[in-house]
Amino acid sequence: MVSEENVDLVLGLYPPPGEDYVQLFGNDSLWTEQAEAMAPFLHQDFDCVQHQFGGAKRYVGLDGLRAFLLDWMAPWATYVVELEEAIDLDDRVLLLNRDRGYREGSPLEVRGRIAALWTIRDGKIARLDAYTTQAEALKAVRLAE
Repeated sequence: MVSEENVDLVLGLYPPPGEDYVQLFGNDSLWTEQAEAMAPFLHQDFDCVQHQFGGAKRYVGLDGLRAFLLDWMAPWATYVVELEEAIDLDDRVLLLNRDRGYREGSPLEVRGRIAALWTIRDGKIARLDAYTTQAEALKAVRLAE
């Protein structure tokens, strides 16, 4: 698979702009629909690694992806991710994102800049590395010091 197709593959998994991730991944019926749509594009040994506070936590499979998302969404009442840039790295795709949302019980909107590094193998997504900062992700792929 050529790398431009890899970018399209990864972007095809993302919800439409403005979609509330708390609702999408927290609601069982919406998750079932999302999971059915994603499953054909994920490698059978797909895993997800959350890089946060100098450590890493690994989640395995499609159920692991949901567990990661639910862990990440736990403190949020609403959470939206907007694509800022997709960087083609051959068998990997780095997505630099802006996120925004409201924490449970807070009237203040929180904004940030996060990143997701997707690895493709045999035409399917094999791994997601989720970073809480774009700087950390850029350093991981050696695009920054």
